[in-house]
Amino acid sequence: MQQPEARASLDERLARALVPFLDTATSPLLLAVSGGPDSTALMHAARSGGARVHVATVDHALRAGSAEEAVAVGRLAAELGLGHTILTWDAPRRASGVQAAAREARYRLLAGHAARIGAGLVLTAHTLDDQAETVLMRLIAGSGPSGLAGMRRERALAPNIRLARPFLDIPKVDLVAYCEAHRLPFLRDPSNADVRFARARLRTLLPLLAEEGLNAARLGRLAVRAARDDAALGQCADAVLSEIAGGDEETLRLDGHRLRREPEAIVLRVIDAALDRVAPDQETAVPKRLERLESLVLDALLPALAEGRALRRTLRGALIEADDEGIIRLTAAPPRRAGGARR
Repeated sequence: MQQPEARASLDERLARALVPFLDTATSPLLLAVSGGPDSTALMHAARSGGARVHVATVDHALRAGSAEEAVAVGRLAAELGLGHTILTWDAPRRASGVQAAAREARYRLLAGHAARIGAGLVLTAHTLDDQAETVLMRLIAGSGPSGLAGMRRERALAPNIRLARPFLDIPKVDLVAYCEAHRLPFLRDPSNADVRFARARLRTLLPLLAEEGLNAARLGRLAVRAARDDAALGQCADAVLSEIAGGDEETLRLDGHRLRREPEAIVLRVIDAALDRVAPDQETAVPKRLERLESLVLDALLPALAEGRALRRTLRGALIEADDEGIIRLTAAPPRRAGGARR
């Protein structure tokens, strides 16, 4: 049985984590609550926000009983004096990539509901354990600093709506203990242990890595450090892009000779940002792959600039051209013809 002082300490930690959001919000807050221990603790701890706090549960309808689980969350929300809405994902399902599709649908549904109720902030209950798993997955995938920064504590979700993760420094075990101390009912999602999914397989690997010293706390610190470095690189790249960019509404023109004097890490960031600027609709439609950007910049673009050669490539929905005078031009690539060839 948990000692009173331990329970008080947990209560204080969760309250401190929520203060920046509950005390400064000028519009309603939306809590994403699945019914697991993490989000149940979030809902209970945030109840002090009163009528400004709304709760939503996304029913992915991926397993039997999910609708009843969502209703159970609504009952607990009502006991805590909070309004609750069930958002159902009823789109056709693909045979593969179910978890990624469910995640995309979840955020889309939450953003839509937040807009309807006038909420400017959506809170999720991602934990330190979730962050560790994310960093490890991205490490395996060969990510750079941006990927190794893991989940951001706060980011844009939709126009005028932000997503925040107040519990990103708190281990899951503490949130389970919080629920038990307050006798809060919670669910255990069987998919969390389903080895068909990469995240579940990594979850079984983490205890072995912890025995060698690579625990969740260290992976969390890696995310913080990578985010710090990522922000610094981004600021430098933005400054260089502002200095060397010109052109019109359709074409972004860069001074390639000035650009190649920068370190490779900055050149990569500048081209990455330039691609997003000329083909912004492709940013989420086409997954960013660091190795493809590296191949373009390090293996093709920089050698062409150094040798005074012309270059023509496409990447992420953009056409990148360099002439023999060192001018780089980026435009939205023409649409593909049937069969895959571009016009």
